[in-house]
Amino acid sequence: MTKILYISDFFLSDLIGGGELSDDVLCKQLIEKGHQLQKKRSHQITHQSLSKYKGWFFIISNFINLKKECKDILTSNNNYIIYEHDHKYLISRNPGLYDNFLAPKEQIINYEFYKNANRVITQTSFHKKIVEKNLKINNVVSISGNFWSLQSLEFLRKMSKVDKNDKYAILNSRTPHKNTRDAIRYCRAKKIDYNLVSSSNYEDFLSKLGQNKKLIFLPKTPETLSRVVVESRMMNMGTILNKNVGASYEDWFGMKGEELIDYMIDKRKRITNTIGKIINE
Repeated sequence: MTKILYISDFFLSDLIGGGELSDDVLCKQLIEKGHQLQKKRSHQITHQSLSKYKGWFFIISNFINLKKECKDILTSNNNYIIYEHDHKYLISRNPGLYDNFLAPKEQIINYEFYKNANRVITQTSFHKKIVEKNLKINNVVSISGNFWSLQSLEFLRKMSKVDKNDKYAILNSRTPHKNTRDAIRYCRAKKIDYNLVSSSNYEDFLSKLGQNKKLIFLPKTPETLSRVVVESRMMNMGTILNKNVGASYEDWFGMKGEELIDYMIDKRKRITNTIGKIINE
């Protein structure tokens, strides 16, 4: 049994986001494996509080609010992994701003924090290549997937059997890099009926999404995985994407419906085992 401190800016009790949903399942999986795990929000971590966790292993998720002095302390030894959800090694957090996703050196931040991590865990091979290209480090591991709760996967299984309408789903997002505007333009140019999909309730969002024939998603930022794309595939929807969706480069992306759902159920175990082996080292 290993004592683990899981650090992130937010947890699922604070907001429902892809990173928070995935983190929540990973924490529960590690506890089921017999590890002793505590969670701390990054803004609560101080020099003094870190001293109380001597001998613990650290999993760092989103860490925008983690103080520099705390990152420096963690960097002084390598008993931590970074479970990377985006691109926090760049000031802009958007490799899509640069040719071939390669940012100028002056845009790199948190370099030592990434370099000295025991491992940097990425979502996909696409994600891994972008991290390695910019940081030139050799401790990056792709887990080729993400975590969903069994409850969510069974809900997706139910939605995979729902009859679809002839419309395209578009994320109704105010976040510019999700590029709702160009998806709408595409549908209008092709004279395709579409539904703008949004909801603050996760299952309600999936229910609205899964009634449509296809998802069209044209992000401006390289998506490390894109849960919504994978969820659409699990619900037997087609997808129209650009080259910025990490999931589309994985071997399993050709799967749909229950085949993909069953694969992700098995993937939960395999990802947990991979992270468990790193911890046990």
